[in-house]
Amino acid sequence: MTDGRTVVKVRIGGEEYTLKSDRPADYTQRVAEYVDRALKEVTSSGVIVESHKAAILAALAITDELFQAKAAEEEMARRLRALAAELGRVLPPAKRPQRSSGSIVTLEGQA
Repeated sequence: MTDGRTVVKVRIGGEEYTLKSDRPADYTQRVAEYVDRALKEVTSSGVIVESHKAAILAALAITDELFQAKAAEEEMARRLRALAAELGRVLPPAKRPQRSSGSIVTLEGQA
């Protein structure tokens, strides 16, 4: 009986790992390749000797990328909300979106 997970063999830092994932195999492979590249960037500096320290620094670099992407996404969402609010102010009253009170109620014959 299978649990719907894919099994993928990947190579990170010269070591082979067998991973089980709910994601498609090609996605898991790309993620592993990304981690391997980050690890290679850290180890290519020539300063790090211990592999566990290199892995931690690679994880920090990837986490920094994640945080930067989330911050950019939040900023974009803020700008879109501000733009939507501005557009709402310049639209004629009949064309402005109705504010919702939190419940979804429609009259028969209207969508």
